[in-house]
Amino acid sequence: MCGIAGIISLNPNDVSKQRLQQMTDSIAHRGPEGEGYWINDTGNIGLGHRRLCIIDLSNAGSQPMHYLDRYTIVYNGEIYNYIELKQSLQQQGYNFWSHSDTEVILAAYDFYGQDCLQQFDGMFAFALWDEKDKTLFCARDRFGEKPLYFYQNNNQFLFASEMKALWAAGVPREMENTMLLNYLTLGYTTNPADNSGTFYKNIYQLPPANFLIIELDQIKKEFSPFYSAYWDLDKETIVNIPENKAIEHFEDLLRTSVKRRLRSDVAVGTSLSGGLDSSSIASIMQSLLPGANSHAVFSAVFPQFEKDESKYIDQVANQF
Repeated sequence: MCGIAGIISLNPNDVSKQRLQQMTDSIAHRGPEGEGYWINDTGNIGLGHRRLCIIDLSNAGSQPMHYLDRYTIVYNGEIYNYIELKQSLQQQGYNFWSHSDTEVILAAYDFYGQDCLQQFDGMFAFALWDEKDKTLFCARDRFGEKPLYFYQNNNQFLFASEMKALWAAGVPREMENTMLLNYLTLGYTTNPADNSGTFYKNIYQLPPANFLIIELDQIKKEFSPFYSAYWDLDKETIVNIPENKAIEHFEDLLRTSVKRRLRSDVAVGTSLSGGLDSSSIASIMQSLLPGANSHAVFSAVFPQFEKDESKYIDQVANQF
């Protein structure tokens, strides 16, 4: 994982490297292998990043990353189909100077606009600044694997991977009493009516499968960030195919999914609980990675607990 943070304001005094560094220092555990900061020439937007290197370990993969003298991005996550997207974009005339998936997001945004989100197979949270249009485009993956929190008032908009980065920038830490009441009485950790709410006033999370657009001119007055869903799970469509074809198609999808997630410039591993899901993934990984003991698995075991799955974990580990 990586850590991202940013500030957008009409007042350049709100946007400083010191403030950005305070934000990223508070989430340094998310990216211990590098840090970077960028502020545009007018001082209205600043972006910060803490890096954990997974793809393209060189400095060419560092962030904030710039593209076409127009776009700048900070990004946390991984686009698993970035190789296929990169090849498609190269056919459209795009050039790349790194081997990172980050640069592919930038080119995809330039080509597809906000519809680039329909192209991504991955887990991600990113913020992309368009210097020409003076807009900040933020997005979160379909199931919310990567977090993105933001704060707004009538002067500035701040975002970060964790709320503690917002507090480090001076955002008030005030309890949201309705959320607290729902948690104490009903056990709710989210608001069923609005899943952007958090336990703190004026601090929100971008919901999964949503994007958010901030225009610099909006900050002249009190505003509400516009965010909109770009995807929803289809729970109604029924596909009538023979069972053997369904099994074949499912196996192909699962194998492709695992194969794409093995794209990495560092060692890979997986969790193993002994259940069907994790055991299937371990089996496919073993078939895709050459040699014995090709990857590590990590398990949590609970000796003497009636539901401890150690024996199933051992069976899978011994099998492969």
